[in-house]
Amino acid sequence: MKDQSLPARADLAGPGAFGSQRGRIGFVLLLAALLAIPVIAVTWMMKTAATPWLLIAAALLSLVGLFSLFGLLSGFIQIGRSAREREFFDSVVDAIGDPMVVTDAKGRAVYANGPFVKLASEAGVGRLLGMDVMYAGYPEFATPVYQLAQAVQEGRSEERDLRLPAGSSAPGAKPDQPVWLRLSVTPTKGPGRKSHRIWRLQDISADRARQEQAFSRLQFIITYLDNAPAGFFSTMPSGKIDYLNATLAGWLGIDVAQSQNGQVQLADIVGDDGVRLLRGVVPRPGATVTETFDIDLRTANGGAFPIHLLHRIDFDAEGQPLPSRSLALPRDSVGAADNNSAISAPRLSRFINNAPIGIAEVDGIGILRMANAAFLALSDSVRRGANLRDIVVKDDQPTLEAGLAEALRSEATLKVVDATMAGEKPRAVQLTLTRLADGDATAVVFAVDKTESKALEAQLAQGQKMQAVGQLASGIAHDFNNVLTPIIGFADLLLAKMRPTDPAFADVMNIKQNANRAANLVRQLLAFSRKQTLQPKVHSLTEALADLGNLLGRVLGEKVELRISHGRDLGLVMVDIHQFEQVIINLAVNARDAMPKGGALTVRTYNVSRAESLNIAPEFMAPGEYVACELEDTGSGIPPEILNKIWEPFFSTKEVGKGTGLGLATVYGIIKQTGGFIFCDSTVGKGTTFRIYLPRHYPAPAAIPANAGTPAAAPKRADHTGKGRILLVEDEDAVRAFAVRALKSRGYTVVEADSGEQALKAIEQDDEGFELILSDVVMPEMDGPTMLRELRKRGIGTKVIFVSGYAEDAFEKNLEGQTDFAFLPKPFALKQLVEKVKEVMES
Repeated sequence: MKDQSLPARADLAGPGAFGSQRGRIGFVLLLAALLAIPVIAVTWMMKTAATPWLLIAAALLSLVGLFSLFGLLSGFIQIGRSAREREFFDSVVDAIGDPMVVTDAKGRAVYANGPFVKLASEAGVGRLLGMDVMYAGYPEFATPVYQLAQAVQEGRSEERDLRLPAGSSAPGAKPDQPVWLRLSVTPTKGPGRKSHRIWRLQDISADRARQEQAFSRLQFIITYLDNAPAGFFSTMPSGKIDYLNATLAGWLGIDVAQSQNGQVQLADIVGDDGVRLLRGVVPRPGATVTETFDIDLRTANGGAFPIHLLHRIDFDAEGQPLPSRSLALPRDSVGAADNNSAISAPRLSRFINNAPIGIAEVDGIGILRMANAAFLALSDSVRRGANLRDIVVKDDQPTLEAGLAEALRSEATLKVVDATMAGEKPRAVQLTLTRLADGDATAVVFAVDKTESKALEAQLAQGQKMQAVGQLASGIAHDFNNVLTPIIGFADLLLAKMRPTDPAFADVMNIKQNANRAANLVRQLLAFSRKQTLQPKVHSLTEALADLGNLLGRVLGEKVELRISHGRDLGLVMVDIHQFEQVIINLAVNARDAMPKGGALTVRTYNVSRAESLNIAPEFMAPGEYVACELEDTGSGIPPEILNKIWEPFFSTKEVGKGTGLGLATVYGIIKQTGGFIFCDSTVGKGTTFRIYLPRHYPAPAAIPANAGTPAAAPKRADHTGKGRILLVEDEDAVRAFAVRALKSRGYTVVEADSGEQALKAIEQDDEGFELILSDVVMPEMDGPTMLRELRKRGIGTKVIFVSGYAEDAFEKNLEGQTDFAFLPKPFALKQLVEKVKEVMES
C-alpha cells in the first residue's frame, strides 16, 4: 500500500529550497504593520510632548523605513510577485513531462518536479529521495547509476539507456510490455555557487520503436540488395570498396565478411586497367555523372568475369570525386548478340578495353571521346575530354596536330607520329592516326608504348659504342705493351750495371719511371675494356680500407675530412686488392675535385642480404649476398643530364688537361670484371654517392690459414738465378732480345723462335729437351694457344708460360679447357720475368 505521508510538491523544497520568497514576503508585511503602530504613537506623542527619547525613536523608525524602501526598489524585497513566478517556473518544469529531481553535493534532494513526485508516489516512496538513491536497489539500474554518479562527480554530463523488461518492479516499468528509459545527470550551480545535480528520467520507448522499425526496414532493403539479381558495389574516393553485395561477392568468389571489413580495394575486383577506366570519367563540378563500361571483373582465383557496368559518381563543387555507386550485370544478360555474332557491342568493347595497346577516339579538333585502359595508362594527363595535343610535350604538339589533320583528310591515310607523353614520367609513344570513315570527322588513335624499346635501343647503341671503343683500347694497349716491355726491360738491364752515382743513372731511372707511367695508362685502358689481368684473392674491406686510410688522407688534402665507418660482421670479398685500391683512389680524387672549398668524404661498408639486393636494381643486379662500399661526398653534385654519361670513356667534366675521362670508365671496368656492380646517385648542390656492391665470398675452412692474423716472418732475399734450357717464342724482336739477355744473365740457356711453327721445328730438332717454353700469344702463322695444342697432341708436356698484352681470359677460351700453363702480363720488368720463370720451373 502506498505511503500517503509524501508531502505535496510545493512543500518538497522545505527550508533547503532555492531561496523561497513566501516566508520572506510575510515577514516584510508583518514588520510593516508593527512599524506602523509605533509611528502613529510617536506622531501623537510628538504633538503633546516632544521629548528627546521620542526624537531618537523617530530617527530609528526613519532608518527602518528607508531600508525597506531600498529593498523594494532593488528587488531584494518582493511583495506578491514571487509566488506567481514560482508557480510559473514550476509549471514550465512540470510541462517537460519527464521526472526530474535536483540533489545537492551530498545527494540530498532539494527540488523535484511534479512528474517525479507522481513517479515516487506510484512507486511507494514515502519521502523525497535523489534518483540515484531511489533506483539503487534495482539490478537493472545498478551499473548505469554508478557510471552516472562517477561522471557527475568528475563534472561531466552523462546519460545511459536501459531496458526494463515487462513486469519489472522498478519505478517506471510497465506490467505488459518492456520499457526503454534514458537516465541522465547534469552538474549545475545553485545559490551561493554550491554544486547541485539535475537528474532526469526519459521514456524513450517510442523512439526505440521507430529506430527498430527503421532498422528492420533497412535490413530488409540490404537483404533485398544483397540478393538482387545484379551486382552492386560502392567505392570511396581512396579506392576502398565501402559496400559490395552478396550477389557480386558470389560471382567473384569473395568472402562477404572480408568485403564488409573494408579489406577489398577497387583494383582487387577490376584490375589496374579497370581503375583507370573508372577514374577516367570527366569530372563535372557539383553534378552526378553516369557512364557505362563493358569490362572484365577479376575473380578471387584470377579468372575473368565479363560484366556490363553502370557507374555513377558524384562530384563536389570543386570537381573532386565523392563515393561512387556501380551496378554490374553479367555480360550475357544485357542483350549481347548471339555467339555467332563477332561484332556485338559488348564483345567489341571488351576487346578494346583489354587490348595491350592504347586505343582512343578523337573528334575533328582532337578531343578525346573514348579511351581504353592502356591509353589512359600512358600518362596522368590522359583523360576523356582532354585535347590530344595536350597529352604530349610541347615540342611534339605541332607534329601531332599536323598528323591528325592529315589523317582526317582521307580514310585511307595512316599517319604515324613519334611523340613523348606529358606528365611526371614522360613516356615515348608511337601514335598511329586514321579516320573512321569517309565523311566522319572522327579519328582513331592507336598508341604503342615505346619507352622500353627506346631504352633498349639506347642501351644497345651505347653497348656497341663501348664495345668498339673497348676493342680499340684493347688493341692499342696490346701493341703499346709490346713497345713498353723492351723499354722497361732494357732500362732494368742498364740499371743493373750502373751505380747510383753514375751520371747516366738518373736519366735511365727517368726513362723507366715514365715507361711505368705509360704502363699504368695502358692498364687503365685494359681495365676500361675489361681485358686486364686480375689476381683476385680473399680480402676484408675493413683491413683494405685501413691500409689505404693514410694514402687517402694525403690524396684528399687538409680541406676534406675523411670519415670511415664499417658495418658489423662484414663479409669477405674476392678482389684484386691493387685494382680495388685504384677504384677507391679514383673515386676519392673525383670527390676531392668536387669540393674545392672543402667538405667531407664518408666511406661506409656494410653487408647486403639477398632480400635487400632484390630492391637495389633488379633489372641489372643479380640477387645474392653482397658487401657494399659506399663513398659519399658533400660536393657540388652531378647534373641529371650528364649523370648517365659519367661511365663513358674520355667523358670528363673537368677542364682540358685536368682529366683524361678514363677515371670512372676504369672504375666501372674493374668493378664489372670483378663481378660486382656500381651505381651513382647525385643531387646538385648536395653531393654525390657511389655505391659499390661486390659478391660476398665464403671461403672453405681449408682456405683460411691456421696462423691467420699472426705476423709473417721476414722474407728471405730472393734468388733469381737458375739453370735449365728455355725455348723463347716471340715475334717482336725487341721483346725477344730483352728476354734473351735477361734470362741468360741469370744462368739460363735460351733458344729463340719468332713463331709457333719455328718453335715446333726447334723442339723436333733438339735432342736435349727444354724445361720451359716462354711464348707470346698473338703471333703470325701460328699463335701460342695453337702451338700448345700441337705440343700436347704430340705428348710433349713441357711447362709453358704465356706472355701477352691482353688479359689471360682473353685467349683462355681458345685453349679448349687446357689450364696447364702460367701467365705473365706485358709489360714486365726484369725482376718480374725472372721471378715468374723460376717460380714455374721449381713448381
